[in-house]
Amino acid sequence: MKTFLLGMAIATATLGTPAVALAGTPQHLVDSSTLAVEDMMGGAEGSQAQTFLRKAKAVVVCPDVFRAGFFIGGEGGGCVMVARTADGSWSYPAFYNMGSGSFGLQIGVQNAEVMMLIMTNGGLNAILNSQFKLGADAGLAVATLGAGVSGAMSTAINADILTFSKAQGLYGGISLSGSVLSNDAGTEQAYYGQQLDARQIVVDGQGSNPGANPLRTILTRYGQ
Repeated sequence: MKTFLLGMAIATATLGTPAVALAGTPQHLVDSSTLAVEDMMGGAEGSQAQTFLRKAKAVVVCPDVFRAGFFIGGEGGGCVMVARTADGSWSYPAFYNMGSGSFGLQIGVQNAEVMMLIMTNGGLNAILNSQFKLGADAGLAVATLGAGVSGAMSTAINADILTFSKAQGLYGGISLSGSVLSNDAGTEQAYYGQQLDARQIVVDGQGSNPGANPLRTILTRYGQ
């Protein structure tokens, strides 16, 4: 029911005008990310992630990745990143692509929802400053949240980036090591109608689009 109501909210813009979010458009990715947050955080398994979300500097949401071919290089998918603002709310999204690397999915899993909780300024700057490859930066600690990993809390507490994933109803079990996040400037320009880089959007607060308000609202619900 919560997902249905959220979907209805997404379908209507802030002024009551129906929003058109065609598959493959920036708005569709934002809407899919909103639903992914609800799906991952709404259940009991998401309670641990909610604890860390309240302290996170930023969040990367990849609502539908690893469609096929992940054992021979990976397909990847689109992602959005939002950062915590000075008043404790969330910024408008920057857009990223995840790809490359050999993703460690269980046999038979075709797609997954992924969240990355960015816990430190160092982790945020690493993603903002350049193309970022998970597991390749020895200066950053990356840990995994999910079913069966509660015993590794000390590692999670000290991590720069926490990954949290859900594949076909199962939490955990996905290794993102070797995957690459790269900024999608073209999608950002299409979404905001001006040329902005990721730092300008999520840190400096430039650019806005009311279509992202449901995403910002649901992150506030679970992250405060």
